Amino acid sequence: MNLVLFTHPNFLGSQSHQHFARMLVRAYQRQGHTVELRQPEAVLRQHIHGRAAKWAGYVDQYIVFPWRMRRRIAADPAHTLYVFCDQALGPWMPLVARRPHVVHCHDLLALRSALGDVPENPTSWTGRIYQRYIRAGFRHARHFISVSQKSRADLQLFGGVQPLTSEVVYNGLNHPYRRQSTDVARANLQRTGLPAPAGFLLHIGGGQWYKNPTGVLHLYAHYVARRVAAGQPVLPLWMVSPSPSASLQAVIDDLPQQGTVRFFQKLDTDAIEALYSLAAALIFPSLAEGFGWPIAEGLACGCPVITTGEAPMNEVGGPHAHYLPLLLAGEGISAWADHGVDVLCGVLDRPAAERDAAARAGVEWARQFDPQRAIESYLTIYQSVLSMALPTDRAKAPT
Repeated sequence: MNLVLFTHPNFLGSQSHQHFARMLVRAYQRQGHTVELRQPEAVLRQHIHGRAAKWAGYVDQYIVFPWRMRRRIAADPAHTLYVFCDQALGPWMPLVARRPHVVHCHDLLALRSALGDVPENPTSWTGRIYQRYIRAGFRHARHFISVSQKSRADLQLFGGVQPLTSEVVYNGLNHPYRRQSTDVARANLQRTGLPAPAGFLLHIGGGQWYKNPTGVLHLYAHYVARRVAAGQPVLPLWMVSPSPSASLQAVIDDLPQQGTVRFFQKLDTDAIEALYSLAAALIFPSLAEGFGWPIAEGLACGCPVITTGEAPMNEVGGPHAHYLPLLLAGEGISAWADHGVDVLCGVLDRPAAERDAAARAGVEWARQFDPQRAIESYLTIYQSVLSMALPTDRAKAPT
């Protein structure tokens, strides 16, 4: 196949988007396909500094880049398939609406927030306009691949698309996560400069509102209080997350002295894998996700996972994760945290044989998130889209 992939510009600094696009390029090239990656360059933005640089970037993305692409697309072979690596690239999709195309859909959280569906994340008036602009663009697309059933449902409900095809392909793990032995895991942590405690609770997140760091810390505070009252030892909480905000620090400051919270950033994959392998449990009670990478990663490493019993978290965790109710805005966090401690203590207090059996089952479940399986599924869908396109449609110039 002759594939043209569109992705976000480098100057936006989104590492996850760049990684996904380049992973696709490498995988498709290894299979013998012709692949070209197209993304905006900093034409005007490189000459602008300060707050105006953001607006210069919009000019580069939505005026300069489309102007250049019209001529490029007109010269592309008729059998070219255009692949958009994120639905947020919607403003460019009208360029190839009459040509074979596929859109990868990750999550609709920003659009849902702009439409007022997420009270925890209010959006400014400019943000609402921007998301409507994106949605107006991707409504021109007709073929979608979503990372979860939840994302596909949100695409239909909030995106208002009218797809000819809308498939779900679960993400493939971007690293072959596996359970490290205790000695190897501790050595990897020590190499990174981290201690290797006998046990700890783990949270992996980026600090965003939907990762629910407030809920994580309140749950931990209730866990510490309960263990202290029962005269039982308390595990520390390790958070791979940005440093706490003032509101989060206030929760930490109120912990009993037996509780300990540490924050870590910029750990390499071996260290993350070691944390999953050693942790007594992963606490990941997200309010929303597009997919929920840490759930799959933790299970692949044999780590007990406690997450939210809502899609897509329960899609990824299946019968092998432990679930909490969704923490709704405006509801009392204390009752939610108390229930969370019930679940957490139930996980921690299981007999060793039961823990080992659950870990093996989780590892087996996580095999479905194989990256090669995802790549093969993508290519099968691409080929199907190409085969559906009529010759007269493929030859039309972009509008």
